[in-house]
Amino acid sequence: MDSPTRLFLLRHGEVERRYHRVFGGRIDMELSPFGHEQAHALADYLQRIPFDVIYASPMKRVQQTLAELIENQNKRPIILNDLREVDFGVWTGLSWEQVKEQFNTSAFEWLDQLERGLISEAELIGHFRDRVDGAIRKIVKECSGQTVAVVCHGGVIRMILAILMELPLTKMAGFDIEYASLTIVDYLPGKTEVQLLNYTPWRDKA
Repeated sequence: MDSPTRLFLLRHGEVERRYHRVFGGRIDMELSPFGHEQAHALADYLQRIPFDVIYASPMKRVQQTLAELIENQNKRPIILNDLREVDFGVWTGLSWEQVKEQFNTSAFEWLDQLERGLISEAELIGHFRDRVDGAIRKIVKECSGQTVAVVCHGGVIRMILAILMELPLTKMAGFDIEYASLTIVDYLPGKTEVQLLNYTPWRDKA
C-alpha cells in the first residue's frame, strides 16, 4: 500500500498589534514581537521533523515565520503565490467592530459571507478555491508519499481542509486555526485523515 503524503499545515505567527482583530487579508503586515516568539517555538518543536519539501506563501508574515523554521531545516523553501491569503475586499483593514457597524455583520460570519459572495470587492470564492486547489494538488502530486511543510495563512489552511475533506468552506468555521499553529493531514487519493488540528507548541507544549 502506498504511503500517504503527510502535510504539516503551519499558520504564521501573531501579526503586528495594529492589525489585531482586523481583516488583514492582502495587507502585507509583519509579525509582532510575540509572533516572532511563537514562530521560534513552532520551529523548535518541528526541528525533529525532517521535511522533504517546504512550501510557503510569499507574504511577509509567512516569510518571517518561515525564517525561524528553515534555520533548523536544510531545505530551500518553494514559494507559491497561490498560497497567499484571501482578499477581503472592502473589509480589508477594518476591525471586527467596524465591520459590525458598517455592514451589520459579525466578524465570526466571515466564511459564510465570503462563500455567499456578500463582501463587496472580495476575492470570488470560486477563484479562491481554484487557486488553493491548484496549489495543494501540485504539492501532493510532486511530493507523493513525502513529508511536507506548507507555511501559509488561516484562511488558506481552512480552504485546504475544505478541499481535501470535500466540504464547503463554511464548515471550517468550526475549526480554530490559531497563530503559529500546526495541523497535520495524511493524504492519499480518495482518502484524507486529519491527524492533528490546531496544535500550538508555544502554548500547548509541556
